[in-house]
Amino acid sequence: MDKIWLKSYPPGVPSDINPDQYRSLVHLLEEAFQKYADRNAYVCMDKFLTYAELELYSRQLGAFLQSRGLKKGARVALMMPNVLQYPVAIAAVLRAGYTVVNVNPLYTARELEHQLNDSGSVAIIVLENFAHTVEQVLSKTAVKHIIVATMGDMLGGLKGTIVNFVVRNVKKMVPAYSLPNAMRFNSALSLGSRMKLTPVDVTINDAAFLQYTGGTTGVSKGATLSHRNVIANVLQTEAWSGAALDPNSKEQLTVVCALPLYHIFALTACALWGTRVGALNILIPNPRDIPGLIKELDKYTFNLLPAVNTLYNALANHPDFAKLDFSGLKIANGGGMAVQQAVNDKWQRITGVSIIEGYGLSETSPVATCNRADSTQFTGSIGLPIPSTEIAILDDDGQEVPLGQTGEIAIRGPQVMSGYWNRPDETAKVMTADGYFKSGDVGIMDERGFVKIVDRKKDMILVSGFNVYPNEVEGVIAAHPGVLECACIGVPDEHSGEAVKVFVVRKDPNLTVADLMAYSKEQLTGYKRPKYIEFREELPKTNVGKILRRALRDEPKVAVAA
Repeated sequence: MDKIWLKSYPPGVPSDINPDQYRSLVHLLEEAFQKYADRNAYVCMDKFLTYAELELYSRQLGAFLQSRGLKKGARVALMMPNVLQYPVAIAAVLRAGYTVVNVNPLYTARELEHQLNDSGSVAIIVLENFAHTVEQVLSKTAVKHIIVATMGDMLGGLKGTIVNFVVRNVKKMVPAYSLPNAMRFNSALSLGSRMKLTPVDVTINDAAFLQYTGGTTGVSKGATLSHRNVIANVLQTEAWSGAALDPNSKEQLTVVCALPLYHIFALTACALWGTRVGALNILIPNPRDIPGLIKELDKYTFNLLPAVNTLYNALANHPDFAKLDFSGLKIANGGGMAVQQAVNDKWQRITGVSIIEGYGLSETSPVATCNRADSTQFTGSIGLPIPSTEIAILDDDGQEVPLGQTGEIAIRGPQVMSGYWNRPDETAKVMTADGYFKSGDVGIMDERGFVKIVDRKKDMILVSGFNVYPNEVEGVIAAHPGVLECACIGVPDEHSGEAVKVFVVRKDPNLTVADLMAYSKEQLTGYKRPKYIEFREELPKTNVGKILRRALRDEPKVAVAA
C-alpha cells in the first residue's frame, strides 16, 4: 500500500524506530534503574518501590536463581497477580539470562501442566494463593526450583504480617498446599543479597518471553518474543504516545496497571514502557473489585489508563467513578477486544478523554496498530500501523487486495515474534515467505491508512480481551463420560463482549447443565468456562462429519443459561 498511513501520522511521530539502540532488554532496564533511581517505580497497597530498590531486589533474586545452577536461556515461570514481586521477578529472570514464561495464576492444574511442560520450565515463582495448583502438577513437570511469595512479602514488617494474616485466616484465600522443597520469596532475596549476579551475554535475538496463546488454532503454544521484539514495541509505544505527551516535560507519568502483567498488553504498555520512561505504575492485584479499584485511583493523579472494553464499561457505570480527579488523564488506551461506541461515549462524558483503540496480539508483542494518541473522538477503527510496522490486507491466496477491499490482516515489523516455541509447523501456517504474520482477523484499510476489523477468520472467542479457543473447551467437555459430542461457539454478551456457549449431545440422558458447569469449573479457567450450555439431539455437520460451528453461530440467538 506504499505506506499510505504515514500521511495520517500526527506531527512529530517518526515513521520508524531503531530497536538496535539497545543490546537487550537487560540494557534497557538497567539504564532506566540508574537514570530514575530516586523515583518510585511501582506502588501496590500503598507500598512504594523505587527504581533503585527494583534494581537491588531484582539483582538479589537474579543472583539466587543463578546459584541454583540454571543455564542461560532456562525458562522460569511466573504465576502471580499484580503484586510488587512480579516486576522484581521479571527483571531478575531477564538479568540472570533466562526466559520469562508468564502464567495466568487462575489456571487449572490441567492448563498449568500443559504450559510448564510445553515451555520446558525448570523453575516457577508463584504467589502462595495458587501454590496448591503447582503442587498438583509438579511431579508431571520438569520444574525443580520453586519460590513461593506471599501478598505481604514486600509491604514491610507489621503491615506485611497483617496482610498475610488477613489473606490466609480471614479471607481464606490460600488453599492448603505442600511444597516441602520450596523457597520463600524473601528468603531467596536474603540469600541472593550475599551472592553476586553474574552478567550474562544476552543478545537482542535471544528469547525474552514466552507468551502463551492459541494463535490461529486451538492448541496453546508459546509466542517466542525476543529481546528485540519487545524493545521494538516499547519504543514504538513511546513514539506513538508522544503525540499526546509533552516530550520535554520533567513530570513523572503515572500509569494505572489494572490489566494483569501476565497479559502481553500490560507487560509492554505498563511495565516495560513505563520503565523506559521512568513512570510510576499503580499495581492493581484485583481489577474485578471495581469499588476497590476506584478507591485506589482516588489516591493519585493518574495520566495513563490502558484497559479493555469491559473494564472501561464497569468503571464508567459505577456511581463513584465520576467523583475522581481526571485532570491528569492524557491517554486511555483500549485493546484486547473491540471498544464499543456506547462505552467510549459514556467514558468520554465522564473523563473528558476519548478511548484510543489499538490492535495487537501476543505474536506482535502486542501493538500493531493504534488510533492517533492525540485523537479527541472515537473512530470505530483499530487505527494506523505504528512506526516501523507494515499492514497488508491479503486474499485467500496470500495476495494483497486493492485498497478498500476486505481480506486477512497481515503484520510485518520488528515486533513480530520469531515463531511459536518448538512449533515450526504452526509457525509456517501463520508466517508468509516475506515475513508477514497472518492474524486470522479479516479487515479493511481505507485511503487514509486506517484499518477496521470486520470479521474473524478463526473460530476464536474473545471474552473480556482473553482468547478462548473452541477446540480446547470442546476437548474438555467431550472428556466428560456423559457427553457424546459437543460444539463450542461465542455468543454476544453485554459485559464481556462475547461469552462461551456449548452445545452438547448427551451420552448419559441424566446429565444436567449443573453437572457440566461443575466439571468445567475443575478443568477450565473462569473466562473459558461455558456461560451457556444447551443440550441437542444432534449437531449440524458437513458431509464428512465435521461439526459446523458456523451453522450454530448463524442460528437465531437463543441462549440457554445455567
